[in-house]
Formats: sequence, C-alpha cells, structure tokens
Amino acid sequence: MSFLPRGPANLLNTRAWRTLRAELHATYRAINAPCWLCNQPIDYDAPANHPDSFEPDHIKPRLTHPHLTLDRGNLRPSHCSCNRSRQAGGPGPGLGEATEDW
Repeated sequence: MSFLPRGPANLLNTRAWRTLRAELHATYRAINAPCWLCNQPIDYDAPANHPDSFEPDHIKPRLTHPHLTLDRGNLRPSHCSCNRSRQAGGPGPGLGEATEDW
C-alpha cells in the first residue's frame, strides 16, 4: 500500500470530502441555490462533470488555502463549468443590477 500525502488535491479523495459534498448537495438542492459565480440555476439532477451540474466551489482556493479544503464555510454552490473555469482565480464580474429601462 502506498502512502498518499494529505495535500489539498488528495483531500478530495477522502470519505470526509465525499460526505461533505453529499451534505452540501442535499442542502443546496433543498433551497434550489443558484451558482454563486454566475447566479444562474444549477441542475442538481445532472450527472457529475456535466457543465450545469452541482460542484462545491472553494471561495478561498485550495491551492493557496489548503487548510480550508474541508471547511464548510469556505464552500459555495457552483456549476461544474463555472468552478473549473475560475480555477484558483477570483470570481468574474457579475452582470450587475437590472434597471427598469432594461
């Protein structure tokens, strides 16, 4: 049996992460939470790795904050595609507020 270091990437392969992810999926699905990055609805029934499927996103990236990998307070609901396109960067600019003229 080989030893796997407990870096931020390997923590996503643990039972603790799978349990936390399932809990977050159920919680966010119950309130139909939108993607925190694009504010569009998430397809909570889509299979994993589908662009519109749910994926927990780390607000503070795992790369720079590995100690927060399993911290529920550092996670927000996102689309798989939004989460992966931002990677370790910050969230992109939003669409802004709609006006009555719009």
